[in-house]
This record gives sequence, structure tokens and C-alpha cells, in this order.
Amino acid sequence: MTLKVSVVVPVYNPGPYIEDCIESLVNQSLPADEFEVVFVDDGSSDETPARLDALAAEHANVQVIHQEPSGWSGKPRNVGIEASKGEYVMFVDNDDYLGTEALERMYDYGTANGADVIIGKMAGKGRPVPLELFRKNIPVASVDTAPLMDSLTPHKMVRREFMDRIGLRFPEGRRRLEDHVFVTEAYLAAANVSVIGDYLCYYHVKRDDASNAGFRPIDPVGYFDNLREALDVVERYTEPGRLRDKLYRRWLRNEMVERMRGRRLLNMDPEYRKEMYDAIRGVVMERFGPGVDAGMAPTQQVAAALIRADRFADLEALAEWESSIKPHGTLDELSWEDGLLRLAFTAEYQADEEPLRFTEADGEVRLAPPLAEDTLEAIREFGPDTSAWFPKGKVDFVVRERDTAAEFYQPVELERETVADGEGVRILLHGKSSVDPASAAGGAPLRPGIWDVFVRISLSGWTKETRLGSVRAPGVEAGAVLGLAGGRPVLPYWTEPHGNLSLGVEAMLPRAESGFAGVTAADAVVDGGRLALPLPVYADAPTPAVLRLTGVGEPVELAAEVVPAASGAVLEAALDGLAAGNHKVAVVFGSGAEKPRKVALPLVLTADGQGSVVVRDKAEVDGESKRASGKPKASLPRRAVRKLRRILRG
Repeated sequence: MTLKVSVVVPVYNPGPYIEDCIESLVNQSLPADEFEVVFVDDGSSDETPARLDALAAEHANVQVIHQEPSGWSGKPRNVGIEASKGEYVMFVDNDDYLGTEALERMYDYGTANGADVIIGKMAGKGRPVPLELFRKNIPVASVDTAPLMDSLTPHKMVRREFMDRIGLRFPEGRRRLEDHVFVTEAYLAAANVSVIGDYLCYYHVKRDDASNAGFRPIDPVGYFDNLREALDVVERYTEPGRLRDKLYRRWLRNEMVERMRGRRLLNMDPEYRKEMYDAIRGVVMERFGPGVDAGMAPTQQVAAALIRADRFADLEALAEWESSIKPHGTLDELSWEDGLLRLAFTAEYQADEEPLRFTEADGEVRLAPPLAEDTLEAIREFGPDTSAWFPKGKVDFVVRERDTAAEFYQPVELERETVADGEGVRILLHGKSSVDPASAAGGAPLRPGIWDVFVRISLSGWTKETRLGSVRAPGVEAGAVLGLAGGRPVLPYWTEPHGNLSLGVEAMLPRAESGFAGVTAADAVVDGGRLALPLPVYADAPTPAVLRLTGVGEPVELAAEVVPAASGAVLEAALDGLAAGNHKVAVVFGSGAEKPRKVALPLVLTADGQGSVVVRDKAEVDGESKRASGKPKASLPRRAVRKLRRILRG
């Protein structure tokens, strides 16, 4: 039987960081006889070669190739391609790992859509990954219809016959951007590229020792010589004009202009900073016409114009200003409604912790960078757009799983507003969103665990994100109540010490009882042996729960139900056959979950053993217990004790 997928993993001294990679590969949902793993050991000097040989001895679908060190990843990947037998080849780095269903989903999706290249949704654990590309599934994509150029790392699934037919292989040797050359040609030559946005396929990991190949310092001259090779690929496949300019724009924006902005520029050693600038300017002036600049965001166009005008000092001044610009969000509303957690928020940018101000003239809002008039005059001939892109300003609302860094966009209703402020105007972005726990993970339910909440502001060329919740309008705290949505407990809560909003889904959380401290015995009703107790909980439908009682003999568990009410919800349970004594009370929500959520209540059920049960406040019962234990012994000051002893000794 032809194998569906060959996974090629170049390996060089990963140490323990390869273990997550190995575990993810041997535990794939795709049957082991339908895929293979080809580890190409590029001359590792640690314990990895022996580890891989032992793995291959245990798994028939694992093979290991040992070779002399080549200096980079290109040759081992090519060796793996030649050794592969699968219909598709999946490229994985030795310190990254895959989602359990990644190979199965990517293969099925690719074959269903006739794709030569399949890109699976990525998460960055300490590393940046494309975001816009994975908003949704894209069954049919090209460089002209989707932001494929945002993802030029090699971690794709590529049809083997396609690679052989066009002679597609990685450039070899000690060099940079070999993946850009390979992936760019794959995109341009492919009959179709398919993108999976609803399942997290690839985890891109930053090692604790920061020794990933991509984190090593670059030699500017060599780096941009290698970059020119990727530009050559674009020239071979395109004609001068709009599409070529669009593709070139990816490198101008990401590899050049962004290196010359904000902290990224200022954190460089001054001598290295100037060397980087000179190398970048050489490529800009040599290869890019004005049409390449024109499609970038305004702040990027201003930086590009300063590069073209050879205004290095002004570029540094612009970077100083941009480095002070930070995103800011205010949580305006929070509530449960119709099984959804609904939120409203306001987002804007700040500079030096003050609202960022723009200029407004003739009905148009424009950037106000702190550049001298002669500098502005020098760059005007290059025609940069200095508008604030007010109509294009947007804010995304994102939930991100804390353990995996998997993130998912939620729907946003957006309103834009300008507010006069002193000599300028502020741009405020007002958003409304909702989180449906049953579908918020790309159509799937949120997995059990902690999900953090972010807003991502895109305006004028800045795209920055911030946590939401630390700044909130009065009364918002009242909306942070436990929700039983679709029977699953979901708790909006404030993190410590920053007070940001996070969601605990079927999770045990610190201070879980805090929302129930106000529950009192006076609220409870016991009638006919049934308990009715109002709780500060939202329930979208009657939801099973468990009443757990302790303190008298073995723990007792009673079936209960949380029923929606006009305000909050009501816990109902039958109190039959309770032994005499004081029973401490806790409620277990989501009892069918792997880790049910237990919340202690400040109540005690006092039973007489004859069927009568009284609900009492725990504080009252505790006070009675202390009094019944007798008066505490009085203690005398030490001086008085010594004096008393002397008297007794006579």
C-alpha cells in the first residue's frame, strides 16, 4: 500500500527538546501503516543518534538516516525527501511538534481539494506565527487570493510528485532563507494550496535555551544576498506589475522595514544597526519600485521613504516615537446571555502612556510623527501615505488557550470614533463580541483549561495586542459569574495580580468559592424534603449537578439540578435519608467532565436523622462548635507567671 504521508525531520543536537516532537509523531491519529517518519541526523554529537536508533527499533514506520554535518537544514531535508515513500511529504523541525490529528486532517483536506501544498494552522509557543492566514479554512488559495506569503517557513505538507515534477528542493549549505526560496516556488507553481484554520496542526516552539536556528544573529550582507534568491524566484514566475509588487512587498515589509522600526531597531548595537540599514537600503534601491511601497500601511510607508531618502538618523527618531506606542483596552460590559458570554470594549493606542493623537484636516485623519519639516519635505517625493487609515482601523477579539497557545478569533461588531483632544484627535475603536463555549474554537468547543482574552488593534500600520480586563468600567465585575453553558461550567475571572480577564473551562481555579461567599441560609428553602437554593450562577438550561456533603460519616453525593431563574439560577435537590449531624455543603458542576468543578458553599445542612433538615450558615455552626468545646484557657503575661511561681515557691 502506498503511504499517505512521509514526515521529514532534520535533526541536529536537539537534546531533550526532541521528545515532544517524537511523542506527537508516534501518537498520530493516522494509522501507523499509512505514514512514515524519516529522521535525518545531521551529525549530532549529543545523545540523539542513539535515541533515534532505539525509536526506529521500536516502530516499524520510523527510519533514521545518519550523515556528516552539513551546517544547515537544507541538505537533511533534501535527503529526507529522496528517502520518502509517501504521497505527501510533511516537514517538521526537531524542536516543534504536531497536533494529534494533524497528519490525518491535512492529508484528507489536501486530497479532497486537489492541493499540492497544505498549510495547517500554527501556534507559536514563544515564537511569532501567522495569524490572519488562519482566520478560517481556505480550500482553494493562491498568493493572489490569500495571505500565503505570511507563512514562508517550511512546515507544510507538499505533494511528492509535484516536487519531483518541477525539481523543487531546498538550497543547501550554510545559508539563510532556504525555506523562503523553497516555499515561494511551491506556492507559485502549485495547482492549489489549501489552508486549515479550524484545527491546530503545528506547534512552533521557542526553546528555553533560545538555540533554535532562526534565533541566531544574522550577517546582514549574507542574509540579504540569500533574500535576493527568493526575489529571483518571484521574477521567474511573474511579470512586472501588480502581482510581482505584491509578492515583493512581503520581504520589504517583514524583512526590511520592520527591522528598521521601534524597539527592533533600537535594540541593535549601533554599529550593527548601521550595517543592517546599509544592507537593507541596498536591496530596496536595487530591486523595489515605488509600487512595492504603495501597498504597505502608512507607518511602514513612512519608514520606507526614510530608507529611500537615506535619512538614517530620522529613521532612528521615528523608531524612538514608535517604541512608546502601546495598545490599550477598556472592558465596558460583561454578561451571560442566551448561552453566550457577551462583551463590549473600547480600544485605542497610547504613546508614552497618553492617548495617541492624530491630526485632522479636510475631513481626513492623518499620522503625526515627530519629524522635522525638512525631513517630511525630503520624503514627500517618494509619496508615502500618511493617512491614519481610519476607515480601515479594526480590532479583533481573540481567545487563546494558555497551555497550547492555540488562538481563535471571535466575531466582532465594530464602530469607529474620532474624539477631539487638545490639538489633535483620538481614534477609538468600540467593539462588541461574544464567546460561545460550544463553538468558539474554530467551530469546536473550548477545551477544558484556561483561556486568556486579548484584543488585537490594527491601525495605521501598527498591529499590537493587549490583554483585556485590567481596565474596566464600573459594574463590570458583576458579570464575572460562573456560567453553565451547554452543561459545561465556564468561569470568567480576573487574573492576579494584573486583573485581566480569563475563562476557566471545566477548570479548578484559585478562589473558586469567592463568587459564592454571599450565599446565605436565609436564601434557602426546604419544603417537602427538597432544597431550593438561589446561586450566583448563569444557566442557559436545566443542568445536572451533584450536591456533595461531608462531615458526618462517609461523604454523601445527592443528584441535583441547576435551573435558570429570573436572577441567577436555583439549585434543586432532594434531601432524603441524611444522617443526624451537620453536613458541610459543596456543589459539583460539570460532573461528567474529566475534572469536575467543585465549589464549597458557606452553608451547613443540619439533619436530625428523622427526615428534618435545616439550612444554616457555616459561620454560625462553627461558632457553636467553638463555644461547645469550652472556654479557652486564659493566658498570663510571662512576667506575671514568673511572679506567681516565686510566690508558690515561698
